[in-house]
Amino acid sequence: MRAAICLAVALLAAWPDPASAQQPADAARLFGEHCAQCHGVDRLGGTGPALVPEALARLRPADAVAVIGHGRQQTQMPGFAERLGASEIAALAGYIRSPLAKIPAWGVAEMLRTHVVARPPETLPAKPIHSADPLNLFIVVEAGDSHVTILDGDRFESIARFPSRFALHGGPKFTPDGRFVFFASRDGWITKYDLYALDVVAEIRAGLNTRNLAISADGGTVMVGNYLPHSVAILSADDLKPIKLIDAADRAGKIPSRISAVYQAAPRNSFIVALKDIPELWEISWLAKPPPVFAGMVHNWEEGAVEGQTEKGPFPIRRIALSQPLDDFFFDSAYRNVVGSARDGGKAVVVNLDVGREIAEVAMPGLPHLGSGISWVREGRPVMASPNLREGTVSVIDVKSWSLVARVATLGPGFFLRSHENTRYAWVDNAFSRDRDAIQIIDKESLAVVRTLRPEPGRTASHVEFSRDGRYALLSIAEPDGALLVIDADTLAPVKRLPMRKPSGKYNVFNKITRSDGTSH
Repeated sequence: MRAAICLAVALLAAWPDPASAQQPADAARLFGEHCAQCHGVDRLGGTGPALVPEALARLRPADAVAVIGHGRQQTQMPGFAERLGASEIAALAGYIRSPLAKIPAWGVAEMLRTHVVARPPETLPAKPIHSADPLNLFIVVEAGDSHVTILDGDRFESIARFPSRFALHGGPKFTPDGRFVFFASRDGWITKYDLYALDVVAEIRAGLNTRNLAISADGGTVMVGNYLPHSVAILSADDLKPIKLIDAADRAGKIPSRISAVYQAAPRNSFIVALKDIPELWEISWLAKPPPVFAGMVHNWEEGAVEGQTEKGPFPIRRIALSQPLDDFFFDSAYRNVVGSARDGGKAVVVNLDVGREIAEVAMPGLPHLGSGISWVREGRPVMASPNLREGTVSVIDVKSWSLVARVATLGPGFFLRSHENTRYAWVDNAFSRDRDAIQIIDKESLAVVRTLRPEPGRTASHVEFSRDGRYALLSIAEPDGALLVIDADTLAPVKRLPMRKPSGKYNVFNKITRSDGTSH
């Protein structure tokens, strides 16, 4: 099978072509052969984002040839300079920037046509049909064959396995009691699954190219962030029926934006929405009676002006102006401050959600992956730490002074950093380096790398999640014929190996619903 070209940015610049006599390449054919596997035959997205002008707003022409020819380090895109000729690369560059003959409409009416309730509430059991601890289950996403395994976190045995939608993304989210779990796929499908009945409850296609979802802390509302269309879809958590669709654009409604991600901010009773193409951060209350959000001046003495106008609910948008769009976020434990990074990296910006403005900058060289950050208390001070997608380093930040405490050197760029309240160690992968088979163990007090594990040499080791009590670490061997490895979190000794099809992530119910400091939320 040909490797798919997983383009993450637009391709626009011209490739230097010494063979000037070459004829223009058949762009549509090239796209079908090389790109459609990741981005869909209709260019509306799959494992990779949609490749249409509406989804490629932040384009830098100078990046074009480098990305398609040499790949992009922090994505799954390989380089193709040795496989494709110059004219072929140029043809693809133009093709993905050409408008589709027609962008499919995807509003509430289209969503409702895909809506299915497979298990009405009256058909669901009052208690689990299995004997496992429902709060110590692991949800394991197997990307190799698009399945999900439900794993007993005490016996480390599968109690269910079911086919999922293609290319799940953004991590599953749980109702506050841990009973129901929600999945989002790259192509917009939202699935609700009952961990008592071990069955799919409902599904709907909420977008054409989706980033992730979040669920309100009261368990009543699901929010979905879309790349295409540029929208936020709000659904009922009961049956996934649409409640509201919000177009993502600036205050004037003139500049549209893709959604980078949506987050639950439980202590604030609100969702936080990150926008990729405009310098704003949104806060949207899920309360039935939300606090007032003022759209303009509270006091205005101009003749004929109306004072104190508020956004109309439900789900009013509180817009927080930023100096630049931010892509990746980490919240402090109180959800008063959010740390965000720009795609070009180099620094992080601290936004105080109470006052609604930027309050600090933190130097973070490279490209920190804040969405995979963790926190703990070190020497009496709260700190957070983030892996880096571009450099072999873990940055540790004091979240009171917003200063850099340390940069811990690792073998190479990594994607995930994980820990647990009951362990002294943090585990980081090196997934974007030649040492992708290595997991490094960092002492959270000394900030030293105390051990390097290579559980299966030559095979990608990634994404750690801990059991409910922190006693065991579960590690993915993210290969088509991969495995889930159970490791003693204290002795670091192997305990069990479970063969799986490219397990890309696993998620412990208790750790997620209690917002453990050692995992992402």
